[in-house]
Amino acid sequence: MSQPTIVKCPTCKAPVEWGPQSPQRPFCSERCKLIDLGAWAAEEHAIPGDNLEDELFSSDLDQPPRRH
Repeated sequence: MSQPTIVKCPTCKAPVEWGPQSPQRPFCSERCKLIDLGAWAAEEHAIPGDNLEDELFSSDLDQPPRRH
């Protein structure tokens, strides 16, 4: 029988066995899962990429609206 896959919890780094016995995987617990969700909501985590907010919300007001 093969060894189970073990990953580190992204929040606390505790070992987590990857399988149905660990329903919160890759997190070790619901608490660590919620801590990570809170970090995303507080914008402490971000996916790298171009900042589209400037393009979408700061267009010149003198230009007519674009039709899609």
